[in-house]
Amino acid sequence: MRYHHLGILLLAVVAAGCGRPGTYMGLDRLERGLVIVLPGIEGRGPLNAAITEGLNEGGVNWGIEVWDWTSPLGELYNLRATDRNKRKAVDLAYRINRYRTTYPDRPIVLVGQSGGAAIAVWAAEALHREQRVDGAILINATLSPTYNLTPALGNTQRGIVSFHSQRDWVLLGVGTKTFGTMDGKHTAAAGKESFVIPPSMPDAYTRLYQIGWTKDMASTGHGGGHFSSAAEGFVARYVAPLVLADHWSPELMARLQREDPRLRRGGSPAPAMDEPVDTWAPIQPGR
Repeated sequence: MRYHHLGILLLAVVAAGCGRPGTYMGLDRLERGLVIVLPGIEGRGPLNAAITEGLNEGGVNWGIEVWDWTSPLGELYNLRATDRNKRKAVDLAYRINRYRTTYPDRPIVLVGQSGGAAIAVWAAEALHREQRVDGAILINATLSPTYNLTPALGNTQRGIVSFHSQRDWVLLGVGTKTFGTMDGKHTAAAGKESFVIPPSMPDAYTRLYQIGWTKDMASTGHGGGHFSSAAEGFVARYVAPLVLADHWSPELMARLQREDPRLRRGGSPAPAMDEPVDTWAPIQPGR
């Protein structure tokens, strides 16, 4: 225990010594909880810096760590190196376990944007059940819509929230059809289309909450595209309240969305952008 605590202390000292904005790893923060921000295939940069700043702006006074899982070999390699990426997710699971050992009662939430959403899911899968995270928040996930979330959902206490946008058709539509998703499928990604619910509707999927892009989000800087999904204002308004909530429920999601009818538990998608914004068509299981 003493050595784990020393490791956390050294990490905090190094972070504090950097003296740059966006460093939120002081001991006082780590004692409240930990948010691990997972970048997309581009690695550490402005997008995850904006997510970090948005969390802080939204009142998240926990430790906030950007955990860069990427390789210097470039974006295409980071997208397609599935085996390597799953090993990095296991490394992240060990990182989570170390924090849990030092702070056993503190909350841990994973926030993954784009390719980082896949790392969040795979890290949750790799955890021991007694070390599970509180929740995972996926922003425009580069996973296939039919990816089986049951193991990851089983290792989260609150569940998984997935933000998606039909407007993300360039990178998560054309791009993933051409180059593949993080799990190797040549299809539009779940970050565009939403995740498909298995026909049997496993119990775990009742803790999957999917939120489609709406015009209201544009006022926060998220215009529906891939890169704007990391906008600081969007994260402060929509993501930070989820981190701080003790429990996730359809009621909480409805309040977050101001009772927007597009939000449903278990995978209902937003309507396509050419539909009127006040219409709703529920998804059918096994779409």
